[in-house]
Amino acid sequence: MGLERPAYRTPVASGPAHGGLLDGWLARVGRRCRPGLSVAPWSSGVGLARTLLAAGTSATLLVNPPAILLAVDGVEHCTGPAAAGIWCALPSGHGQLARWIGIAVLIVVASGWRPRWTALPHWYISWSVIANLSALDGGDHITATLTLLLLPLALTDPRRWHWQPPPADTRIGTGRVVAHAALILIWLQVAFVYLHASIAKLDVTEWADGTAMFYWLRTPGYEPPSLLRPLTETVTGSAAGVTLFTWSVLVLEFALALARLLPPGLRRVLLVAGLAFHIGIAVVLELVTFGFAMSGALLLYLSPVGHQVRLPAIHGSAGAQYVTAHVGPDRPTAVPEQDTA
Repeated sequence: MGLERPAYRTPVASGPAHGGLLDGWLARVGRRCRPGLSVAPWSSGVGLARTLLAAGTSATLLVNPPAILLAVDGVEHCTGPAAAGIWCALPSGHGQLARWIGIAVLIVVASGWRPRWTALPHWYISWSVIANLSALDGGDHITATLTLLLLPLALTDPRRWHWQPPPADTRIGTGRVVAHAALILIWLQVAFVYLHASIAKLDVTEWADGTAMFYWLRTPGYEPPSLLRPLTETVTGSAAGVTLFTWSVLVLEFALALARLLPPGLRRVLLVAGLAFHIGIAVVLELVTFGFAMSGALLLYLSPVGHQVRLPAIHGSAGAQYVTAHVGPDRPTAVPEQDTA
């Protein structure tokens, strides 16, 4: 069973030596999980997901003025934990100021600058949105949850910009173990979202009998843009078309829930299919914030650990100098990229 100890091992004195209990535990974790931990989780793939999450929330704040965003404009609404949100922490009547502070923070987050410094402000603004505002969709709640789960990953991020690869000398230590654990929690959270979404729909008659998309695409507020309406009405106007359309959503969501258990090749296929699905929702149902949030969630969930997104090359000496000085050269990490799930 691998539990026996070699007879020649020198006995170790009881109690921590030089405060090394944590180091010893990390060393054991490192030996057992070295194939996974050998890849640093701080990647530009994670950075792109953070940018999408910040872009979705900033879109909500940019499009909707405080008069629409705030359910009640006054301190009487700021009770319990919601009182700590930025729209309640500022004096009453300063909703516009809170809005622009939030937008400014989110722009900095989306730029990728100093993930370690922007992680807490990103979560605070995302949480304040669901705690204080009313013009929300499911994407705002997903974003608040993911920015919370991203805290251990971002707070241990050693990079200046989240578009950079991690430093070549990054070692397996407390920060890397914590970051990997946070990433696993994110995988579980996103898998649960898709599992719940697929199974819960089966209790609704219209989803079970394959007619749900007929009603969704004709519900006021969710109608497709006029340019797409002839296509959607044609597809959902036939029994076979609407059934295939409706049930394909259930199949895809259930497949996405199980995606981390599948081989890497199938995960890549599901990542592309999932991104296309959520882009389609954003375009057809005009749920843009939801599309940004779920696209970011999918990148965190299905991108290979340590995946580096290659940014477009900037031509010209001035552009090249800026990238080298501010974003960093495009250099490989100490360990070749691999899929560790």
